[in-house]
Amino acid sequence: MHTSRRTLLAATAGAAAVVAVGGGPALAEDDDTGRLDDKRLRALISRMTLEEKVGQLFVMRVYGHSATAPDQADIDANLKEIGVRDAAELLAKYRVGGIIYFGWAHNTRDPHQIADLSNGIQKASLAQPRGLPVLISTDQEHGIVARVGRPATLFPGAMALGAGGSRTDARTAGRIGGAELRAMGVRQDYAPVADVNVNPANPVIGVRSFGADPQAVAGMVAAQVKGYQSAGVAATSKHFPGHGDTETDSHYGFPVIEHTEAQWAELDAPPFRAAIAAGIDSIMTAHIMVPALDPSGDPATLSRPILTGILRERLGYDGVVVTDSLGMEGVRTKYGDDRVPVLALKAGVDQLLNPPKLDVAWNAVLQAVRGGELTEARLDESILRVLRLKAKLGLLKDPYVTRRGVDRVVGIPSHLKAADRIAERTTTLLVNSGGLLPLSRRTHRSVLVVGADPASPSGTTGPPTTVLGAALTELGFTATVLSTGTAPTEATIAKAVAAAQGVDAVLVGTYNVTAASSQRTLVNRLLATGRPVVALAIRNPYDVAQLPDVKAYLAAYSWTDVELRAAVRVLAGRADPVGELPVPVQKADKPTEVLYPVGHGLRY
Repeated sequence: MHTSRRTLLAATAGAAAVVAVGGGPALAEDDDTGRLDDKRLRALISRMTLEEKVGQLFVMRVYGHSATAPDQADIDANLKEIGVRDAAELLAKYRVGGIIYFGWAHNTRDPHQIADLSNGIQKASLAQPRGLPVLISTDQEHGIVARVGRPATLFPGAMALGAGGSRTDARTAGRIGGAELRAMGVRQDYAPVADVNVNPANPVIGVRSFGADPQAVAGMVAAQVKGYQSAGVAATSKHFPGHGDTETDSHYGFPVIEHTEAQWAELDAPPFRAAIAAGIDSIMTAHIMVPALDPSGDPATLSRPILTGILRERLGYDGVVVTDSLGMEGVRTKYGDDRVPVLALKAGVDQLLNPPKLDVAWNAVLQAVRGGELTEARLDESILRVLRLKAKLGLLKDPYVTRRGVDRVVGIPSHLKAADRIAERTTTLLVNSGGLLPLSRRTHRSVLVVGADPASPSGTTGPPTTVLGAALTELGFTATVLSTGTAPTEATIAKAVAAAQGVDAVLVGTYNVTAASSQRTLVNRLLATGRPVVALAIRNPYDVAQLPDVKAYLAAYSWTDVELRAAVRVLAGRADPVGELPVPVQKADKPTEVLYPVGHGLRY
């Protein structure tokens, strides 16, 4: 348990526990709340050097599965991008207040390794003079965005939960997902998404949103906030002031939201208001321009009128504000990487997330204070918010986790069963002409499974066609699997048509079908064989509009195993379809007309 590094000192029964933070002074906890009061936190801040204060404001990526002994390739990547070898050197050099985990940075191999990495990070930080525990974060939204994969429990994503319509399920998913993260040492989750997806062409939010109805989204956001935070993990609603109505991905461009202030208040604001009312610990900014809220042309991340004027003053939020990644194009379009962190702090941000070049960003903030553009008092204000959050999450008391704790909590059978049951309640039956579904083993025993196989979004087994085939086989069908991809060629289509000749039914997984997509050609050629064709939208439910001749269409909202398996149970009649569309589906040839409204969902 790293007892030598534990920060909780033995206290006599009935006395307030005493906290020793790193090499700093012992601090008594409040008896009633178990949290450190502001006076004591301010005392901690007063002992920090200016360099340590600057560090506390940054949340940084670092490559490697270990804090002190990463693989050579990860050492090389760290040296190239950050100028340090590993997490321990990162903490010694920059004294960062937070670290973010990514799968591509090799931080999240398996639960025990994640717990060991978290403990190594805390040990390295607390070994520094006046060392403080680190707030470790990740993007575990579930559905198509999750950084921790199997054997941890993975739940349906936001739009699937929106289709289920159960706030209880949303809260349960947050509570269980949060408990598993905390057991691995992650105490801040960049979820839930609070964006209202009113634009079907949105390339970056889509199924990451709970839906298109602001009030319904608000209810789900509040439920998830309460779920995560009841498990001792800080929830983070994103992306303020609302990224739902955009056709540009802010990772690669600079989106402009043309909502009027009244439209913003009606469409975008309700989920954030609900999150604040639910006691949300942190809110993430969006790299988007909203001229009606700030005509300067600055992204919201750098906008004082939006972050201080609206979020802090009008909405009354006093928790932690974290930027979206500062490496994204949306925030770098107008200003250089040295100006962005300074302007973000001036706008009202507390945590600066993942700058492309930490040395540039860190030194820019340091120089801005030394040169008088930022005051040290302004830094102290944000550090106090960050320390309040660390204290609330118990980090100042005991930042460590145990392998036993991982085994007791992560991916346990009751959690996996809860995920399966919740997923069943999200699958939506959009079309069922002639009662083709549920598919019977007696009449349609042999099934050809074809379709798109996008890379597994969250360390699930995948690929989707294989998962679907295995799920059908488990239920007594005879499944043949043929991956046809997101853009099937003429040769692939011919192969699928030939394979369809000898089966009783075909299951096609569709993925973001457009008017020009060869997925349409595949499905239409399969329909022409006369074999019954069942289609399953494995991402956006809007696919159904592009394939009007399909007699049975289901929506799963994601291609993670838990959602695909649930969809198979529904199509085989082992579970009833109860999901309802949380977004409207417009007609393909007349986008101003609704084909299926919010709330559409057939039953058996």
